Amino acid sequence: MAKISYYYDTETFKYQQVKAKMSDRILNLLGFLTVSLLLALGIVPVFNHFFQSSSTALLRKENDELKLYYDVMNKEMTQANRVLDDLRERDDNIYRVIFEAEPVASSVRTVGVGGINHYREILEKGLEREDLIVGIAQKVDKLKKQMYVQTKSYDEIVRMAKSKEKMLASIPAVQPVDNKGLNKLVSGFGHRIHPIYKVKRMHTGLDFSSAKGTPIYATGDGVVSKVAGNVGGYGNEVQVNHGYGYVTLYAHMSAFAVKVGQRIRRGECIGYVGSTGSSTAPHLHYEVIHNGVKVNPIHFFFNDLTPAEYQKILELASVENQSLS
Repeated sequence: MAKISYYYDTETFKYQQVKAKMSDRILNLLGFLTVSLLLALGIVPVFNHFFQSSSTALLRKENDELKLYYDVMNKEMTQANRVLDDLRERDDNIYRVIFEAEPVASSVRTVGVGGINHYREILEKGLEREDLIVGIAQKVDKLKKQMYVQTKSYDEIVRMAKSKEKMLASIPAVQPVDNKGLNKLVSGFGHRIHPIYKVKRMHTGLDFSSAKGTPIYATGDGVVSKVAGNVGGYGNEVQVNHGYGYVTLYAHMSAFAVKVGQRIRRGECIGYVGSTGSSTAPHLHYEVIHNGVKVNPIHFFFNDLTPAEYQKILELASVENQSLS
């Protein structure tokens, strides 16, 4: 029952009943509702904080777990990038240095990721923290692309390693005859007395004095490019194309053990020592030709000599004596 209010009328000297206007009633109601709403807004968060519903507690738990997983993933991404940086460092400054290759261009290393439209599917879902999701997606995409670049670089290094192995097997690197005592090298590269003309002439190879029929060995892998017999000059000669700009020549042979087009390996017998052509005694005249230029073969005996033996053979080859051809 509504409470009735009275007031004292000084003119009539009587108590009169208070009659509230409709506008006053509406204002009072609105005021009450406003105060109630404000109290509710303040009480509900406090209540939810201390007295969570099961669904709210579950959502809060899931949110905390997702944040934990995000932090863990972020740390793993950082660690993966550090590992990739180490791989890049080794690639550019160790492996490619060994194979004398240029480092991968930085423009290729720092590949970009797609623009914001690349993640339209994520954005269209209207997620509350889509910035975090897009950010981690961008990091993953960038890491994937950089890893792809690195794997392609390692594929190239593997190819270079195989090519390097083939090149090292092909470059002339041993003596063409058995010379364990280092006493068969009788004339070196450079100006020497010609055995026939008795004047100094350029001697473009090394002379190894050996008995007729002594085996002659290929000094590197390659393909026989020439097998020829001449009355003068080199006499019976064999040339081997090793690739990479290298050709070796073996002259004054008594007999051949190979034919043109034959693929041979280092250490394989290609013929026998003789004294054909302009030769004054049984011996092998051996030359190394690189990119069309005859170079000193003494610099290519690094596979079968110790440092001390190499020093000794350098001294023997430097003596300006008479050549045998």
